[in-house]
Amino acid sequence: MSQAAGQAHARPTSIAELRAVAQPPEVRGRRNAEHWTASLYLRNLSPYLTWWLLKTSISANGVTGLMILVGWSTAAALLIPGIWGALLAVVLGQLQMLVDCCDGEVARWRRTSSPAGVFLDKVGHYTTEALIPLALGIRAAAYPLEFPADFLWTTIGALLALVIVLNKALNDMVHVARANAGLPKLTDTHGETAPRGGLVAKLRKAARFLPFHRLYHSVELTLIAFGAALVGLVLGQPVVDRWVVGLLLPLAILSLVGHFVAIMASRRVRS
Repeated sequence: MSQAAGQAHARPTSIAELRAVAQPPEVRGRRNAEHWTASLYLRNLSPYLTWWLLKTSISANGVTGLMILVGWSTAAALLIPGIWGALLAVVLGQLQMLVDCCDGEVARWRRTSSPAGVFLDKVGHYTTEALIPLALGIRAAAYPLEFPADFLWTTIGALLALVIVLNKALNDMVHVARANAGLPKLTDTHGETAPRGGLVAKLRKAARFLPFHRLYHSVELTLIAFGAALVGLVLGQPVVDRWVVGLLLPLAILSLVGHFVAIMASRRVRS
């Protein structure tokens, strides 16, 4: 049996050994691929969950499947009216990101990384971040739903989901365009993603002081929903939820347009 095959079946002897293999510097140092929760604390916790997962026969893709289910459960939790549904969504949103850290760690330890794993990871994040806005639209419509009057809020939720998915897809479109043009894979560095100068570069710098474009990840959306639920205890619901989805949609459209312009002004789509 080769050394690589031996490690694929072996279990780590310590958390330190697991970290060294499953969290190499190129993973911990990724600029855009790591969510802030991973950098802040989840990568400190994930090896302990990965340790237990490696004691089972579950594959890395199986762990990704769990991540997908937790993500869908996050959106479903928002269908529970009031603060408790929003609080459950926050907890599940954090759990999804924790499991998301673990699937890659299992794959790196067992040396089973594959395109299928990357594909499933994309499925998990795309579907979760589409379902959450749909759930927010239903929360804004409030139970019991009355149609056609409540179509306004469910439609806003659906439009928000569409814009968020399109915004996520722009990054993948860049990789597809470069691959089709025979260009090398992008490095995850500021130099590759930064606009080349002019007004776009200045607007990008200004956005750092008001980073509303970062509101559309599943974690941020659940935190926003929980904040709206707290405010709603004072100001009443569904008024607050309606204000939230009503504001999120135009900001998401602005973020989508800005993202598109930033890509076109960067080196990412230049030969």
